[in-house]
Amino acid sequence: MSRINTNVGSMLAQRILRNQNFDLSKTMERLSTGLAINRGADNPAGLIASEKLRAEKAAITSAIGNAERADQVVNIAEGGLQEINAMLIELQGLVTETANTAGLSREEREANQLQIDSILQTIDRVASTTNFQGTRLLNGSFDFTTSGVSSSVRDFKIHSAKLLHDESRPVQVLVTASAQHGALFLSAGAGALNLSSPGAVFSFDLGGKEGSRVFSFASGTALSSIATNVNSFRSVTGVSAFASGNYLGFRSAELGSDHFVSFRMIEQGGQAGGVFHASASDTAMVNASSVRTLSSLAGGTETIRDMGQDVRAIINGMTATGRGATASVNTDFLDLRLTLTDAGAQSLSSIDAMTITGGGAVFNLGPKVNILNQVSIGVGNIAIRHLGGHDVGGFLNDLGAGYKANVVDGDLEAAQRIVERSIDLVSNLRGRLGAFQKNTVGATIRSLGVSLENTSAAESSIRDTDFAAETAKLTRGQILVQAATSMLGISNNSPQSVLQLLG
Repeated sequence: MSRINTNVGSMLAQRILRNQNFDLSKTMERLSTGLAINRGADNPAGLIASEKLRAEKAAITSAIGNAERADQVVNIAEGGLQEINAMLIELQGLVTETANTAGLSREEREANQLQIDSILQTIDRVASTTNFQGTRLLNGSFDFTTSGVSSSVRDFKIHSAKLLHDESRPVQVLVTASAQHGALFLSAGAGALNLSSPGAVFSFDLGGKEGSRVFSFASGTALSSIATNVNSFRSVTGVSAFASGNYLGFRSAELGSDHFVSFRMIEQGGQAGGVFHASASDTAMVNASSVRTLSSLAGGTETIRDMGQDVRAIINGMTATGRGATASVNTDFLDLRLTLTDAGAQSLSSIDAMTITGGGAVFNLGPKVNILNQVSIGVGNIAIRHLGGHDVGGFLNDLGAGYKANVVDGDLEAAQRIVERSIDLVSNLRGRLGAFQKNTVGATIRSLGVSLENTSAAESSIRDTDFAAETAKLTRGQILVQAATSMLGISNNSPQSVLQLLG
């Protein structure tokens, strides 16, 4: 058929050429941008998925930055603590050196005191000036805040507590088994020794955690006098004594399974009576069923020992680890250690210990902003007035000139205990920060790095151009466009054949 008003062949060629040009344009766009999806129309579902993956990549990248920033903060804090630790070790040497009073003049002791005062001032200065971008790290700014501390709590330390915004967390302690001293009782039948002869000797070996010592007494010695003598060696043995009626009690200085009392009879001297363990429920009472007569122990071949018992408790529904009167829990949401008073640790009851109201150094180490991705760590005040403890005789500032543990005329034993406790506190804090860096921050950075790689690969597979495939499409498209163009030209020329019919 030959028509000139409507060139169907040309129209067909135009449509095909238009489609080929569109496809070629798309291919060139993908090759020039490197993206398979440049607008929603290219792949609506793929665009939604890739944008979500892009958002995840941004969050993961920021989380890696947060973890690296946390590592930097801890590095600065640990550097300050390292210097403080070095000064505490120097303090230890000065205290020990000054204890050699017969070999040092007063002028030398005063010179050592000047060094100690300088060290104490430097520790306070380091604690107050160590900072990250103006935020003080060692002055208690990152310690947890509490309220309503129970009178049954003697001491506590909150290492970590995750709290929601404006949340407070009560800490409840349920004592399920009381802490106990190691304790033994010696019955003498009267308030004084009654040996078989005036020249007889009553001798025994008494031991505890710190060591042992042999005690010897003559007939007629009052039990109260024996207790006084034993107590004068409490720091040597770790055992104290008390007289009650016809009984002489021996008790470990501290609560817990680390402490004990051991008794070995060396010479009985004809003394009647026996040795008893303490009651299972109360160390101030005799367990009458546990008696061992002194005559059966004569000769020193057998040692009677009674161990202390650690407190067992449940803290906020979690079974705590007990040591002496101290109970501790360590979970992702709460990591704390608290020491109960003797009365609190020996009473089977529920204690509203305290309420954690806030504080701590909070780091968001995950891509989501929620409590699961947050890590909090407590860094207490490292000033000298906070290093030490009442149970060791005071705090580090007590070593200053004029205070009770100064090295010129103060209590040097207390001074050494305070310094040792301070070294323990600083070393433990450095260890916790180191564990946080290694096991929390380091592992988080490595894990997030893998997540970033996998997320990037997933996003790339959806959105990035496959250059091999698109190059092949480009070549195909160019050929088809050329072919369509050629066919369009032929179609446009075909109506001219009608002129032949007109002669």
